[in-house]
Amino acid sequence: MQRRHWIIASAAMALSCARALAQTPGPAIRLIVPYAAGGPIDATARALAERVRDTLGTVVIENKSGAGGNIGADAIAKAAPDGLTIGIATTATHAVNPWLYARMPYDAGRDFAGITQMLRVPNVLVMNTARAAQLKIHRLADLIAYARAHPAGLNYGSGGNGSAGHLAGELLKQRAGIFALHIPYRGGHPAQLALLAGEVDFNIDNLATAAPNIRAGRLLALAVTSLDACAALPGVPPLSAAFQGFAIDTWWGLVAPAATPRPVIDRLNRALVAALDAPQTRARFSALLAEPVSSTPGQFDAFMASERAKYQELVRASGARVD
Repeated sequence: MQRRHWIIASAAMALSCARALAQTPGPAIRLIVPYAAGGPIDATARALAERVRDTLGTVVIENKSGAGGNIGADAIAKAAPDGLTIGIATTATHAVNPWLYARMPYDAGRDFAGITQMLRVPNVLVMNTARAAQLKIHRLADLIAYARAHPAGLNYGSGGNGSAGHLAGELLKQRAGIFALHIPYRGGHPAQLALLAGEVDFNIDNLATAAPNIRAGRLLALAVTSLDACAALPGVPPLSAAFQGFAIDTWWGLVAPAATPRPVIDRLNRALVAALDAPQTRARFSALLAEPVSSTPGQFDAFMASERAKYQELVRASGARVD
């Protein structure tokens, strides 16, 4: 009888230890954000890290900003491929910068393994409302007509040479057959302040950044740069309605070092996609005017490759270069 009790007690203890070991968190995952804390990319990365705590354990955000995102992206590329370091890939770091910078510390096509796309945020063509009224511009067609009638009469601002706003402006000029002088600023915020102050005629800005001033009536939204209309801006057409195929969105997603084993990538993908698709996550990101876009690793790799091909021509045509 005593032996039977001892066996039962031993089995119970072993089961208890197994459960405890299963619940012991593994090493923390480092998620590198190649931009400063406080912006929309950082905010969404932190929100996602909270959602995967039950499946992946602790995810620690590490901000490594500088060189247009290249410093942080390089840190991801050169990390140990063990699944304990992942990071954010963006339009800039993985589609624009390879053609914009004369020297790159990483190869955007070979040094990373896609995990999943995260988000897509449309850009929006906006004018200072008072300036638009002065020029009698109420819709996109009015802006195009004014630019054609006044070939040297318009300028536009952006967050810098090679920024999404700059390249979208150059694509608009190409497709519409118009001219507008590009005025680069040191970041999106100074460019928006210049637009609000009447220093420039229009910007193509990130919707999340422009939305508060659109709602307040200080900026007039003429079109969005996404392929389809945006639910957050009812009645504002996409540029693709006037220029077929026009699409320049701001996007970001998650990548790992290229040699990370496929089973590790697949495990990360399952946990992160489940978190992205959760109703609580979608609601939280919707408040930031960002649309969750989950994908398989292969789909995200293919998407980034197609974006690099698109921006290669746009950067070349813009003449933008960083030495």
